[in-house]
Amino acid sequence: MLRALHSAASGMEAIQLNIDNIANNLANINTAGFKQRRTQFQDLLYQDLVAPGSSASTSTEIPTGLQLGLGTRAVSNEVIFLQGDYVETGNELDLVIEGRGFFQIRLPDGQIAYTRSGAFHLDRDGNLVTASGDPLEPQVNIPREATKISIAADGTVSVNLAGQTNAQQVGRIELAVFANPAGLNSIGRNLYLQTAASGDPVTGSPGENGVGTLLQGFLEKSNVNVVKEMVNLITSQRAYEAGSRVIRTADQMYQQVTNMVR
Repeated sequence: MLRALHSAASGMEAIQLNIDNIANNLANINTAGFKQRRTQFQDLLYQDLVAPGSSASTSTEIPTGLQLGLGTRAVSNEVIFLQGDYVETGNELDLVIEGRGFFQIRLPDGQIAYTRSGAFHLDRDGNLVTASGDPLEPQVNIPREATKISIAADGTVSVNLAGQTNAQQVGRIELAVFANPAGLNSIGRNLYLQTAASGDPVTGSPGENGVGTLLQGFLEKSNVNVVKEMVNLITSQRAYEAGSRVIRTADQMYQQVTNMVR
């Protein structure tokens, strides 16, 4: 009975973490470039009452044994980097990465962060920056007299200047790819940091060596599937209720044993 109490409690705690994860996914439905997280679970240790393969006699072995599990735990909530849907904005500074890759962002402390959100803006000096004011890396500067900004699929940034007929190239956007993007560290603001699990970034021009291409005037929406998340939420709620029933049942059994002693 005590095993049942602890096992059920561990399950309820793991399910609570899963519900917290689902809540975060649903809260970011409208966050550009957001990638959903999927909680993964792992069973805990087993108590061997009868070990599988132990001797039943001098000539026979027990085929299956008797093992009692001690519950479960949440071990990770992996980021699912599936491509989100596109939404057309018409804004010439909005970009979508079609395929693999991350935009590189220079943080105030000098670190390079990575994002799938292509919602860029211009600061007072004409540099491409995020909504938080962090500049794109390598830096791209748009002249004040520019009348039109064009960003090609290969990352080439060109502008049309007042009084000139030909476009002038002012920079090039580079993307970074990782061997294991799920190993990146989420720090909020649509940003990720490199970790030992993600591996070192490999930078390159869009469209080369498996790097995705750019699409101007669009944004990548969150890849959260609302229907699936709601189904996961209902399933988790029912599992939580089942765990609470196990605790009540084990408690009643324990109470009956206690009354017998009295």
